[in-house]
Amino acid sequence: MSWHRAAAIVDLDAIAANAEVLDRVSGDAELMAVVKADAYGHGVARVAPVLRAAGVPWLGVALPSEAVELRSAGDRGRILTWLWVPGDPLVTACIDLDVDLGVSTLESLRQVSDAARTRGGRARVHLKIDTGLSRNGALEHEWEELVRAALDDAHLDLVGVWSHLARADEPEVDTTAEQSARFARALDVVHSLGGAPAHVHLANSAGILAHPDTHHTMVRTGIGLYGVTPGPGLGDPKAHGLRPAMEIRARLALVKRIPAGAGVGYGHTWVAERDTVVGLVPLGYSDGIPRASTGGYVSVAGRRAPVVGRVAMDQFVVHLDDVVPVGTEVEVLGPNALDAEEWGASAGTIGYEVVTRIGSRLTRNYRGDTWT
Repeated sequence: MSWHRAAAIVDLDAIAANAEVLDRVSGDAELMAVVKADAYGHGVARVAPVLRAAGVPWLGVALPSEAVELRSAGDRGRILTWLWVPGDPLVTACIDLDVDLGVSTLESLRQVSDAARTRGGRARVHLKIDTGLSRNGALEHEWEELVRAALDDAHLDLVGVWSHLARADEPEVDTTAEQSARFARALDVVHSLGGAPAHVHLANSAGILAHPDTHHTMVRTGIGLYGVTPGPGLGDPKAHGLRPAMEIRARLALVKRIPAGAGVGYGHTWVAERDTVVGLVPLGYSDGIPRASTGGYVSVAGRRAPVVGRVAMDQFVVHLDDVVPVGTEVEVLGPNALDAEEWGASAGTIGYEVVTRIGSRLTRNYRGDTWT
């Protein structure tokens, strides 16, 4: 880590290995690796080539700008993007760059068609079905009209139908079965109107791991790629053969002994009961450390050090057993400290939020990369 105050260490081999595990679990279904939000904070510029080298046929991103970024970096494989506002000019750019587009309304379908016609070509679309998440996606009474419009348009190729699971990480609830049944009805509508989409996808990471009946011809994995559990109901990622792909390490910026009765941090939410050695870790909520975290800890020189007081924008304080040298390495996220899901739980959130909020001020160091 050299002199840097902190770094995120990303294990590219772990990401590639996780993709292989998820691909194997998915059987005959194609794998789409979701690399939105800078590959969930891991760095898409380094992650995407590793996934391609590992044989992943599809990449998925939310925003057209993310798809354009991938193409600008030289990616030539299949890409799907699905979230934009009406009038976004990058929709046209995506058509020019041979990117597939997710569509869930007649308005967005017309925008894609108009853009394709203007460019003198055709666009590949994946119709999004709302099976119970109540975000984007066509409702049941809209299915027939939307499918007809896609099939009848000379500038569109209906190559995919898809939806997204809401509670697949909760095996004890029936929502996934209900969504799967609704999705099957939507596919019946598509087939009855003459559609034959090659890419039918419903399963996310949790669906891949816990609901094989949702796999269809393609599956999408996001958080699982990075070795983070899709939800507590699915247990430890290692139980599924997945390896966490990110660690965060820092160096103590200061070590001091404070007297009994001294308060630590804003609001003095923690007060020393006795003379206490504390260390200052130069990371804060602007770097992605959750401000709301309670009960968190790090590892300093191989020993657990609880976080005390509030996490500030740039720094937080830990309770040390004894004086250690300034500059001693601190493991903030990793096997000897909390993992992403545990950091999230300590702050009332999820591991997804933790890794995607790791800020740009952290140096990212990469290890592995034996795939490219």
